[in-house]
Amino acid sequence: MNSALVRALLVRGMLAGLLAAVPALLFAYFVGEGPVDAAIAFESANSHEHGEELVSRSVQSTAGLATGMLVFGVAVGGIAALAFCFALGRVGRFSARATAALTAVAAFLLVYLVPTLKYPANPPAVGDPDTLGRRTALFFLMIALSVLLGSAAVILGRRVAPLWGNWNASVTAGLAFTAAVAVAMVFLPSGDNIPKGFPAADLWEFRLASIGIQAVLWAGFGLAFGYLAERVLAPRPLTHRVPTPVA
Repeated sequence: MNSALVRALLVRGMLAGLLAAVPALLFAYFVGEGPVDAAIAFESANSHEHGEELVSRSVQSTAGLATGMLVFGVAVGGIAALAFCFALGRVGRFSARATAALTAVAAFLLVYLVPTLKYPANPPAVGDPDTLGRRTALFFLMIALSVLLGSAAVILGRRVAPLWGNWNASVTAGLAFTAAVAVAMVFLPSGDNIPKGFPAADLWEFRLASIGIQAVLWAGFGLAFGYLAERVLAPRPLTHRVPTPVA
């Protein structure tokens, strides 16, 4: 794939990420802000420090949320577009739309869902600030392990497919990935840091909302980028009018 084509797909990936961030933003605002407000109320009721807010809560939940979500969508859209360029033609004879969908599903599973199973998201006002760096490092370590193990599973599946068939190879690769992730989760340290007395329902709602935001974002990206990538890779042929012969 030449550099001009990669650049065109990169731009369209960023555009697709921006488009996908819009429904994810709406989901975050209408579904995710409730548990965040509950967490902030819990912190205010149990904290003796009441400093002045640098940014008001209304700004955080509107302009701040929109800015963060849109920038995040553009960034991950560009990265996913590069992953699409690498995967196209290497993971099977899939069309551009199918490869975009597989890229989105893989990104959601490997970069978010699997690491979240070990280190689930906490509301912003919950947890010890002194352990934030450690918890962030552990989460990114889990992302790296998930991506590496996922890549290894794909390689394993391709190696055994000629011998065992595509279905058996896929099942084998999936089981190997699941087993390796389970071992990693057992040996990695715990990063949970929920204060005593925090409502379990609010925590559960926040974590479900976090998963939902990512699911909406990646589903939107897969649909939008699949359409845009297909137009780049298989443009419509130009129609030429046949000149009418002059009598």
